[in-house]
Order: sequence, then C-alpha cells, then structure tokens
Amino acid sequence: MTSPLEQKKIKITGPSIVTARTWDGVVIYRTAGKDWSTDLSEAAIVRAADEARALLAESMADDLGAIGPYIAPVEIGEDGKIEPGNLREQIRLSGVTIGLPVQA
Repeated sequence: MTSPLEQKKIKITGPSIVTARTWDGVVIYRTAGKDWSTDLSEAAIVRAADEARALLAESMADDLGAIGPYIAPVEIGEDGKIEPGNLREQIRLSGVTIGLPVQA
C-alpha cells in the first residue's frame, strides 16, 4: 500500500479509483456520491492526478471506518465495465488467496 506522502508523487496514467478496507477486511471503493461501496462498478473514476489526490484526501477525511485508502488503477472495458488495473487489485477483488480454517 502506498503511504499518503507517496501518493503526492503519483502520476496518474489512466483511469483510477480510491479503494480501502473496512475494519473487518472488506474491500470498499469510493463512489461519486462521496460514500463507500463494495461494488467496483460504483467507484468514482478519476483521470487526472489532481482529481485523484482530491478524491484521496476526501476519502482519508471520511471517518466512516475506511482503513488505508489509496489510489489504484482500473481499466474500462469496451462495454464500460470497470476492471482492476493490476494484479494486486485483481486479487483484492476476488477475495482471500488462502484457505481459511473451518469453524466447527
């Protein structure tokens, strides 16, 4: 995860979003309505560094329980569908990569 100080140096090269986690580990995305959603398709898309930094600052100031918000790349398909723009975000979207213990 990129620290807020490093975020200032980020150059946005394509569509991006702000993502975070809740206290219990659920991946969430910042929406255009200044809320959070677990649905990637509802994420606010930014295309310029200034827009991304503003959305990130707004997200960090939000005290609804979003932990560690950061800027992440996305790809927009020909059908308009939003897809993760890198391997890390693909993994986060698909869930845990290890088997969790079964509770009896």
